[in-house]
Amino acid sequence: MSAYLISLCAGILIGVVYALFRVRSPAPPGIALVGLLGMVLGERLAASLHLLGS
Repeated sequence: MSAYLISLCAGILIGVVYALFRVRSPAPPGIALVGLLGMVLGERLAASLHLLGS
């Protein structure tokens, strides 16, 4: 659970830094959310395959 909190805090911190420096996000919000969904699903799939293999 702490890894999730660290990840969340890092994302919020980067968002605040982007806002302070008025930097545009490198990806539009829709594309970024699809990428995030892919990462989450990939992580879940890898964990499931690891459990099945052991």
